[in-house]
Amino acid sequence: MKCPKCGYTESKVVDSRPAEEGTSIRRRRECLSCQNRFTTYETVETLPLLVIKKDKTRQTFDKNKLLNGIIEACHKRPIPLEQMENIVNEIELELQNSLTHEVPSSKIGVLVMEKLKKLDDVAYVRFASVYREFKDLDTFMKELEKLKSQKNEQQGVQ
Repeated sequence: MKCPKCGYTESKVVDSRPAEEGTSIRRRRECLSCQNRFTTYETVETLPLLVIKKDKTRQTFDKNKLLNGIIEACHKRPIPLEQMENIVNEIELELQNSLTHEVPSSKIGVLVMEKLKKLDDVAYVRFASVYREFKDLDTFMKELEKLKSQKNEQQGVQ
C-alpha cells in the first residue's frame, strides 16, 4: 500500500478492527519511510451474479426480489421474517460459492423450494404452484399427494 504522503510502498499495520458491520476491515498503517499514519479498508471483492431467465435474458441477482417471493409464499404462516432472510442469505452464499456468475432462474427456484419444504409445507406448496406454473387442480393435487407421501415415508423411517 503506497503512503499517501510520500508514495513509499512499505508500511506496517498498527491497528486492525472490523468495520461496516463486519463486512470490511479497517487498518491503521504507518509508513516505514516517513512515519505518516493513514487508514485503509479491506473488503471482499464479489462479482455481480447474473440470473438467466426462462426467456434467456439476463439480469442481476436481486435479494429483495427473492425475499419478496418467499414472503408471499409464507403469507399468514408462523414463519419469522428473520428465517426468510436467512433462506435468502443462504441461497445467495451458495450461488456466490458456486464458481459460476451466471445462474439459471430455475436453479434458484429449486433452492428456494428445497429450503421451504424443510421449513413449512404450505409455504412450499404456494411457492411451487407459482414456480412450476400449475395449470390445473390435478397438477396441484399431484404435488400435494407427493408431498404427503414423502412426509409419511419420513415419519415411518424415524
